[in-house]
Amino acid sequence: MTVRTQKSEDSMSTSTVAPHRGAPTGHHPEGRTGAGLFDPGQVLKSLPDAFRKLDPRVMVTSPVMFVVLVGSVLTTVFSFTDPGDWFGWTISAWLWLTVIFANLAEAVAEGRGKAQADTLRKARTGTVARRLGGDGGPEERVPGTRLRIGDLVVCETGDVIPGDGDVVEGVASVDESAITGESAPVIRESGGDRSAVTGGTKVLSDRIVVRITTKPGETFIDRMIGLVEGAARQKTPNEIALNILLASLTVAFLLAVATLPPFADYAGSALSMVVLVALLVCLIPTTIGALLSAIGIAGMDRLVQRNVLAMSGRAVEAAGDVSTLLLDKTGTITLGNRQASEFVPVRGTTEAEVADAAQLSSLADETPEGRSVVVLAKERYGLRERHQGELVGARWTEFSAQTRMSGVDLDGRSIRKGAAGAVIAWVEERGGQVTEDAATVADRISEAGGTPLLVAVEDTDGARVLGVIHLKDVVKHGIRERFQELRRMGIRTVMITGDNPLTAKAIAEEAGVDDFLAEATPEDKMALIKREQAGGKLVAMTGDGTNDAPALAQADVGVAMNTGTSAAKEAGNMVDLDSDPTKLIDIVEIGKQLLITRGALTTFSVANDVAKYFAIIPALFAAVHPGLDKLNIMGLFSPDSAILSAVIFNALVIIALVPLALRGVRYRPGSADTLLRRNLAVYGLGGLIAPFVGIKIIDMLVSLIPGIG
Repeated sequence: MTVRTQKSEDSMSTSTVAPHRGAPTGHHPEGRTGAGLFDPGQVLKSLPDAFRKLDPRVMVTSPVMFVVLVGSVLTTVFSFTDPGDWFGWTISAWLWLTVIFANLAEAVAEGRGKAQADTLRKARTGTVARRLGGDGGPEERVPGTRLRIGDLVVCETGDVIPGDGDVVEGVASVDESAITGESAPVIRESGGDRSAVTGGTKVLSDRIVVRITTKPGETFIDRMIGLVEGAARQKTPNEIALNILLASLTVAFLLAVATLPPFADYAGSALSMVVLVALLVCLIPTTIGALLSAIGIAGMDRLVQRNVLAMSGRAVEAAGDVSTLLLDKTGTITLGNRQASEFVPVRGTTEAEVADAAQLSSLADETPEGRSVVVLAKERYGLRERHQGELVGARWTEFSAQTRMSGVDLDGRSIRKGAAGAVIAWVEERGGQVTEDAATVADRISEAGGTPLLVAVEDTDGARVLGVIHLKDVVKHGIRERFQELRRMGIRTVMITGDNPLTAKAIAEEAGVDDFLAEATPEDKMALIKREQAGGKLVAMTGDGTNDAPALAQADVGVAMNTGTSAAKEAGNMVDLDSDPTKLIDIVEIGKQLLITRGALTTFSVANDVAKYFAIIPALFAAVHPGLDKLNIMGLFSPDSAILSAVIFNALVIIALVPLALRGVRYRPGSADTLLRRNLAVYGLGGLIAPFVGIKIIDMLVSLIPGIG
């Protein structure tokens, strides 16, 4: 049998977490998606960045928009050679607007991250650290910037923790609102999976000694600032591949347009450089080329809004392709603490007697399990919740890990409640015997995956067992439905637990996971991940302990809890600031939304180009080849108005789609075939129809301009 390495299932969670709480800026995650575009202040702040991005060294990273920039320069130069050509100047102006709109989309997306980074910078204040001297030497006060890895610092009530580290002595309440936006304090203590502290957070009570684990300037907050600003955002493989595709299409259309002048000369027509550039810009996939960076940045931003820090865009993208999810049982699938579900009497007693004795004996048990016994007796049997102070003369036996029992001596009776082995030993020490039906009930509860607690009493009739309390892991409400949703996405769920196989099987069946790994060791987790990856699958998992670090590093998407150890946070490629393991499900949905948004807008952009082809080509050659006028199905006013309308539409559609790029296409679970059909129906068909309608409306307005012809 493998050794259980998971932290005790009896331990009470010492972290206050709130799933889906606000981002560091304090906004609700769902309330500000895409809001930056319509915020005049944000647009004004982003405009200078949009113009700075006109630097060719920046533009060349997006081949499509670099071609548009070169075209804008060329049309401007040719317009200067003929200052009276209003058509050339108008085309030039709209081409420049196309480039600026594309840069503005990226700048707005980056600007939202910079606003969050500004909030984080306020937490990165200069602090004075109380550093302990070597070999127990005296404390010395030094600037936080002089701390080095391995230094020990003392932090007491009111102190700001000067750097990232691990608590090596003591326990304290810490305010982490500067990072998480959550005002409720959390507990940090030495020895365990909740020892990591972050520089810039504040100690609210008690005293701790922290060992510094990072250099100044490389703290968690510094990394967060760099990441949310997008400074460290690298293009993902999918994004690079799409850029290559867009560049290939651009080169193909460039060659196609370059062949038009000889054909025009042969037909007795002439095509100006301005018209050729306008044609090229309208035919290449400018829409997706303009929005590609904004989509990627917005995907990471949506994670930040949910208090998840992605160390790379690659991790966000990988989350969209995950096919196996590894989830810890305690705190993820279950509530984290077992709760009393029923009182089972033995022969000769009643449920009411067991409930009364169980409640009395649990008053000295401050664990969540003990509290749940008191609440169950009150709610199911109408027993008023009593308190220790009310019972005069009572002698209390508090629950401890050593005794594994709690109880009370009152009015000539001794009542005990606790683990089966401990209570049986207590009864036998007093000359009592445990009836066979008590053992049978306890075994039945264990086989069902629950935990039996025996309730016993010693009075004038001797020592005996009254009944059994059934403790069970309570599966979170709605978690089964969420797993069904993941199944519809084609994702396999695996529960990981240190419990025995019987308990694990019972919880797995109730929760509806596809598989489970019982009595899991770090080696077992690694082996499972490698097996899945060997089958060509991408794997995601959560973890918070040092023993989770190898598996987090091996997983394609490793989500470390912010309450976890430094080793776990270093190993993962995402950090959940809320330390809510169920966030993994949201991360997968955001990753899929990112990929679907990219695919949907690519489909829309390519379909757009087809429609613009029917707008421009007939207009260019209808005068020379009247038969082509039959392709002018929109009935555009003139060649000049057709070209100008197409260029204007090409620019405006970018700015119109920015909210969708920032917000993301709504994701609905389904197979790849279903998603493809939906994309083709909505964005493919929409991309075909929208230009016909838009260009026609713009053409009608342009035709009102005097001198157009």
